[in-house]
Amino acid sequence: MNMATGGEASMPLDRDGVLKGVRNLPSLPAVVIELLQSMEDDDADTRQLAGKLARDQALSAKVLRVANSSFYGLQGKVESIGDAIVVLGLHGLRTLATAAAVTDVFATKRGGEHGYDLPAFWRHSIATGLCAKEMARHSRMNEGNAFAAGLLHDIGRLALASCFPKHLAAVSQECAASGDCWLFAERRVLGLDHAEIGQILTEHWRFPLLLSRAIGTHHDPDMQQDRLATLIHVADGLAHRLDMIAGNQAPVALPPVDAAAWSVVGLDNESARELVAVVEQQFESACDALVS
Repeated sequence: MNMATGGEASMPLDRDGVLKGVRNLPSLPAVVIELLQSMEDDDADTRQLAGKLARDQALSAKVLRVANSSFYGLQGKVESIGDAIVVLGLHGLRTLATAAAVTDVFATKRGGEHGYDLPAFWRHSIATGLCAKEMARHSRMNEGNAFAAGLLHDIGRLALASCFPKHLAAVSQECAASGDCWLFAERRVLGLDHAEIGQILTEHWRFPLLLSRAIGTHHDPDMQQDRLATLIHVADGLAHRLDMIAGNQAPVALPPVDAAAWSVVGLDNESARELVAVVEQQFESACDALVS
């Protein structure tokens, strides 16, 4: 049997095993899948999608609560999904609905009993989404797609905590024993990592290829071909910096950020500091809105 560096026996996972596990998760609402697939459809019927979302009372109530939060700072109350799509646009509504649906899927799954800190997970995810959105704005990329990909970039870690708790425990033990980052411990113990698990899950949920690929390759992006994955790779590194500034993360080894990726997305040290400062101002209100 192969042994991981820290002495923990390997617990291999392959694609079939991951698929078998994630099939036990609730499906996302059909309207959320339609909203996500509209990312690649310039002719999507916005009014029809809004009407379908409005018929899901629980989901639309959560979307409206977030739309009316201080994070968005809108003038006047947003009282209907129709109002929300007017003031937020299709991209904004899509991101809100997806965030609401995904947090609902995992809300009943208790990661804490396996040493997994769900609040910290979502705070890092939101920080990554905000960093990605701000970077996309400067790069004239689609901000909604960047925020959605950043928000969901580590969804494979949620799937690991929810569907494979023994595997999660083995990875955690390997991290503690080796002092290495989570990513490399996963690869040694499982034979794959949370990014690959996230891509398998989001393909199963029928996410658009653009989003699944960015999630699946954000630690090793093809910088020539996939600007969104490269953007998320850098945003993840910036969000870890934000986590440590805010004191939300214990000192741990972090996955490396490819030096070439900074220039691909047009960031240097000074512009990165400015971006983090902008995100800091939005961060707490975004956390209150999206995961409270």
